[in-house]
Amino acid sequence: MRLVTYNVEWFSHLFDKNDQLILDDKPSGRYDVDRYTQAVSLAHVFQTLDADAVMVIEAPNTGRRQRTVRALGAFAAEAGLRACEVVSGFATDTHQEIALMYDPAVLSAEHDAQSSPEAPRFDGSFEIDLDIDERPDRVRFSKPPLELAVTLHGGRTLRLIGAHLKSKAPYGVQGHDAIIQRALENRRTQLAQAIWLHRRIEAHMAAGDDLIVMGDLNDGPGLDEYERLFGRSSVEIIMGQELRDPHAQILSQPRPGSPPSTARFYDEDRKRFFRACLDYVMISKGLEGCNPRWRIWHPFEDAACYKDEVLREALLMASDHFPVSLDIDLT
Repeated sequence: MRLVTYNVEWFSHLFDKNDQLILDDKPSGRYDVDRYTQAVSLAHVFQTLDADAVMVIEAPNTGRRQRTVRALGAFAAEAGLRACEVVSGFATDTHQEIALMYDPAVLSAEHDAQSSPEAPRFDGSFEIDLDIDERPDRVRFSKPPLELAVTLHGGRTLRLIGAHLKSKAPYGVQGHDAIIQRALENRRTQLAQAIWLHRRIEAHMAAGDDLIVMGDLNDGPGLDEYERLFGRSSVEIIMGQELRDPHAQILSQPRPGSPPSTARFYDEDRKRFFRACLDYVMISKGLEGCNPRWRIWHPFEDAACYKDEVLREALLMASDHFPVSLDIDLT
């Protein structure tokens, strides 16, 4: 079985108000990429992945008229994908949803939001003292994680959680002090979201569930200087002792020799690209005996992706993130 997490930059920009693909030469949400090029590139990437299920981060919008499920269904039909069934969770105000595309011949999946006193439902709020002033702060997800109950064709069940944590980037402010203040505020919120998510993970472990957590966590061990102020990254908090992801474990080493990356961004000030590892597929201990194999489909770090010129170009045009796959022997 192949499971994939893929953050598609501004997927919503490729659909009209009736959730039909727009294949023209007008700009997409990606810099200097038109809608036709991004859509065709995405189709090629999804076809090459040939996944049993894809957790789409920044999936098309659900709003007054638009529906994530309908848009991704149209995309799957246009691209000829076997992962043609779609399930989404709580709608957001951001035009960036979380959804699972899957092959109905392999598995079934349903949105199954959970709640407990320690970890309320992800569309609610979570109280925690973020700044140690002995007063609880109320935290919400702008993009509530997608909780899924999954049943494989052979009858095996597992839980999937798709997550997109708050970005730490200090958008919307200028000036050195304001930028630092906003960055710290955003990191506190992100850490609170990570604690909230980890408490849900602990509940699943206590229930004996097999669990996979996947998505864009907007963080990674050793990613920035602010991490030293808080002790641990959001990724390390989520993973805890319960989950495993080899890329996160590499980054946790004091001096990783060749750190992996899942995203590539352009720095306008320095006129250079920079890389980051933000996307993960974490598995619970009960799945470690199922021969898990991880792969980051990075066109400049994965030799097979680089050698395939068409795929290499498609990956670069499709998104600023690259897919992360998990091949695992599940029946």
